[in-house]
Amino acid sequence: MAVEPPRERREVRILALDVGSKRTGLAVSDPLGITAQGIGVLTPRDRGELLAQLLEVARKWQVQRVVVGLPRHLDGRLGDAAPGILELAKDLEEALGVRVVTWDERLTTAEAERVLLQADLSRRRRRQVLDQQAAVLILTNYLDYCQQHGD
Repeated sequence: MAVEPPRERREVRILALDVGSKRTGLAVSDPLGITAQGIGVLTPRDRGELLAQLLEVARKWQVQRVVVGLPRHLDGRLGDAAPGILELAKDLEEALGVRVVTWDERLTTAEAERVLLQADLSRRRRRQVLDQQAAVLILTNYLDYCQQHGD
C-alpha cells in the first residue's frame, strides 16, 4: 500500500462579512483556513465609511480572501439588499486586490440567534454580537465547503 505525502496547506486568512443595513459583522479564519472567530461589528454612517473601515480591517488582519454573505430568499432568489452587497463585493475586490466571493447567507441570522440563546446571553448582549456570530457562521460554512472541495 503506497502512502501519499500530505497535501501542502497554503496559509490563507479569510475575512467574512455579514452586511446589514446598520451593522456589519466580522469574522476571520485562522491562517490555515480551518476555524472562524468573530472579531467585531462595524456601525458605519454610510457606505463610503463602511468600505474604508473594511479596508482597514482587511489590511490589519492581512487577509487574502473575503467572503461576503449574500442575502437570498428561501426559494433562492436574490434578496432586496443583494445588489448593494454585490457592488460592495466588487469595490472591495478592486480596492484590496484579493479574491472576494459571495456566500449564500440564508438562515444564518436565525441560526446565530439560536446559538446565542443556547449560550443564555441577555437580549442586549445578543443584539451586540448577533451580526458577528452570523459572520462566523458564514465563514464556517465557507471553510467547510473549501475543505470538502479542495479550494
